[in-house]
Amino acid sequence: MTALPSCPKCNSEFTYEDGENFVCPECGYEWAKAAGADSGDEAKVVKDAYGNVLQDGDSVTVIKDLKVKGSSSVVTVGTKVRNIRLVDGDHDIDCKIDGIGSMGLKSEFVKKA
Repeated sequence: MTALPSCPKCNSEFTYEDGENFVCPECGYEWAKAAGADSGDEAKVVKDAYGNVLQDGDSVTVIKDLKVKGSSSVVTVGTKVRNIRLVDGDHDIDCKIDGIGSMGLKSEFVKKA
């Protein structure tokens, strides 16, 4: 039995094959079996915790207290972040937060303002 790849979006190990695609049952992400056939449209869609599609320049509100790695600072619930930038990687959002500075956020911890 061949080992299936983990989900590139949520790193779940429970992926399965569906025709020409791999599917993640946990987050619903689908990607092509061929390594070079990654479609750009699917990879660029970033949604907040409530399923709203985020775009560059949007404002978001933090919905959970987030500890800042390497610091004793905390980004508290209700912190509004303006002018976000969407990026590829583990943290979907690059932004600047007043009093803390530049940082990356995961889209699952924000809601569109």
